[in-house]
Amino acid sequence: MPAYSPYAIAEHAMALLLTSVRRIHKAYNRTREFNFSLNGLAGFDLHGKTVGVVGTGRIGQIFINICRGFGMRVLAYDRFPKDGAGIDYVSKEELFAQSDILSLHCPLTDETYHMIDKAAIDSMKTGVVILNTSRGALIDAQALLDGIKARKVGAACLDVYEEEGDIFFEDRSGHILSDDLLARLMTMPNVIVTSHQAFLTAEALHNIAETTVENLRSFFDTGMCENELCYRCGKVEQCKKNRPGRCF
Repeated sequence: MPAYSPYAIAEHAMALLLTSVRRIHKAYNRTREFNFSLNGLAGFDLHGKTVGVVGTGRIGQIFINICRGFGMRVLAYDRFPKDGAGIDYVSKEELFAQSDILSLHCPLTDETYHMIDKAAIDSMKTGVVILNTSRGALIDAQALLDGIKARKVGAACLDVYEEEGDIFFEDRSGHILSDDLLARLMTMPNVIVTSHQAFLTAEALHNIAETTVENLRSFFDTGMCENELCYRCGKVEQCKKNRPGRCF
């Protein structure tokens, strides 16, 4: 399943950001109890703010376009910059230092594991807003919690969590949450957690079903699949076997 809807994930990241900085989640809870006070609901304009985007694949580029629509200054970091994309690339260190908002759109690798750790957070602006709709382990959750408690991190919006495997996608409302770190993060008033749902749109589900059916049909009709991953090298385009044809 090479892709389903990069728009869904990029749009969810922006939805989390707007919800956080405009305190929409707090206003929603208040007004349901007929509390229309504005105390504590002041946010800030996104226009003119600097957003740092880590990873400029399809999702990252769509998120960049959304941010430009809000009049934000966009900086980006990627090990493999896209030539001619009109993106202002900087070093990772400069990205951390200049960004008011940091959004992660990169894969999890040995290099990116805990990319956002104590040292990275210490190098960021005070009050930085961190978004993660990619992979949980890009962020050291303990370092994030410490940064929030130290008032270094202004807000965190997380659709993923590094130890989510035994927690997400299940209704645990009647149970005690055994993950103390996640439970502590969720008590913070400036943290929003969603349950790995950034992909969850009607369009994305349709694309997932359609691609899955086409993969099966292709395999049984022709003996090969366009989206097959080589079980030896884990790649498609760069597979060393002379394709097309079944991989090994």
